Amino acid sequence: MNAMLARALLCLLLVNAGPALAQGKDDAAKAWADAQQAAKPGPQDIALAGQAVLHLPEGKVFIPQPHAAAVMRAMGNPGSYADLEGVIFPAGQGGWFAVLRFEKSGYIKDDDAKDWNADDLLKSYREGTEASNEERVKMGVPAMEITGWAEKPAYAKDSHRLVWAMSSRSKGAPAGDEAGVNYNTYALGREGYMSLNLVTGLNELSSHKAEAQSLLAALEFNEGKRYADFDSSTDHVAEYGLAALVLGVGAKKLGLLAVVFAFVAKFAKVFILGGAGVAAVAAKFFKRNKPQA
Repeated sequence: MNAMLARALLCLLLVNAGPALAQGKDDAAKAWADAQQAAKPGPQDIALAGQAVLHLPEGKVFIPQPHAAAVMRAMGNPGSYADLEGVIFPAGQGGWFAVLRFEKSGYIKDDDAKDWNADDLLKSYREGTEASNEERVKMGVPAMEITGWAEKPAYAKDSHRLVWAMSSRSKGAPAGDEAGVNYNTYALGREGYMSLNLVTGLNELSSHKAEAQSLLAALEFNEGKRYADFDSSTDHVAEYGLAALVLGVGAKKLGLLAVVFAFVAKFAKVFILGGAGVAAVAAKFFKRNKPQA
């Protein structure tokens, strides 16, 4: 596993002291060990929910369910993950990971994309993140706050792809602390949508967002499941349009990922002195799955 993500995992585990700490480290170590066994290294095709295929490229590793959900919880992200398809990591140094989901919402009309307001979207994301903070605190991980847009929403009508990026950090952190970023991409299909969300540091977004765009381009809906295959006489239409997906439903239902990279610097010494156990397990995952020359 790359060093930044390993430290982020450990930092989220180390924020609590006491008996829960050892149990949390054991659970995290098991989650990574199980994920290592189930991982699928590229290049290979990954079937997704009977809807699409991901042409996973070389140099990437796909963790399927239920191991993907366990890894997400180990990194401090609460949830049932019923719609989660898997998590993608670089096979080696990378400083990012991506979360892939499918939501069977029905066909989403995209004709309202021209009417959305970026300020309204930002407000909704902040409200949705605040609503999930109570659960994060119960898990012993930091509450989150949204700091603003890293990239405003943009929809490509020809490819039915939606992209935006939101920056976040631990709630109450000093203004100078590094923020994390979710680079969100959606691909619309006939029966719902795939979301592929990349998580990285704000300073690394410009160099890593090409990874998300590459993975999105490698995602292909099956014949008969494409957006263009919609049949108005038989198919279910979602109760909300594209703007509502971003403004309300998407923000509050999908939520934001809680990996806080600002904690890397704050707890670096703790990581070096006390985190070797979990770090070793996580590191083995990527070392063993890195493509050979």
